[in-house]
Amino acid sequence: MTRKRAGGRWLATALTASAALLSGCTGAGSVDPDGLPGVYRDDASGSEIVLGSDGTFSATDVAGKALGGGGDPVDFSGRWEFVRSSGSGDFVYLTVDAGELGKAGGMKLHPSGRAVEFHADPDGPPSLVLTRATAP
Repeated sequence: MTRKRAGGRWLATALTASAALLSGCTGAGSVDPDGLPGVYRDDASGSEIVLGSDGTFSATDVAGKALGGGGDPVDFSGRWEFVRSSGSGDFVYLTVDAGELGKAGGMKLHPSGRAVEFHADPDGPPSLVLTRATAP
């Protein structure tokens, strides 16, 4: 009987530790949506995205490869909203309304510290990282 209880406690401890590790990996709850509006840039590629406080966005010179397409840079704009997701981590959903992409259904932008990331391959590393620009 003691052996069974010890095994049960070990299992409960292991499950609790796993849940804590997984929640730390996804960064759930770590993003403040009110702090997202601003200008994000990648100086190497010249890419820029502006998240407006009114829920609109504009993207300039974003490499097509970063979005899973061709290599030519594209400009596009539309609306954004923050989505809190415990499963895949918090993200910014971009609804594209205008620009060189046409009317796209939407795409995800992943906040990470003072940066936002595009992932052309959802299971791969970031395809483009844009860092928050400092105020002039």
